[in-house]
Amino acid sequence: MRDHVHFVRNYLRTSFSANAKMLFYSFFKSLVGKDVVVELKNDLSVCGTLHSVDQFLNIKLTEISVTDPDKYPHMLSVKNCFIRGSVVRYVQLPADECDTQLLQDAARKEAVQNKKR
Repeated sequence: MRDHVHFVRNYLRTSFSANAKMLFYSFFKSLVGKDVVVELKNDLSVCGTLHSVDQFLNIKLTEISVTDPDKYPHMLSVKNCFIRGSVVRYVQLPADECDTQLLQDAARKEAVQNKKR
């Protein structure tokens, strides 16, 4: 799983074109209804069910909980949240729902297309 997260993070840093954004948008759309963990840049980790994602990779989660409730007690009463895409550090995906080979192939194809331009 960490290798997958590392691959996605490096891919996003090196070649984040409009097509790459659409690649991940489509990928995250396929995970709607699945449980995910979203780690934010401020170190807050939110677990919940992926309700929706938009083209800016903003995320809506339902039935949320935080991984460290003692550190973030104000989040205990929150049940649904909207997370701006620019504040996301990582998204942990369900291993059985994630076809890493398909994602890597699509990312390689996108990288080749970008080199031709």
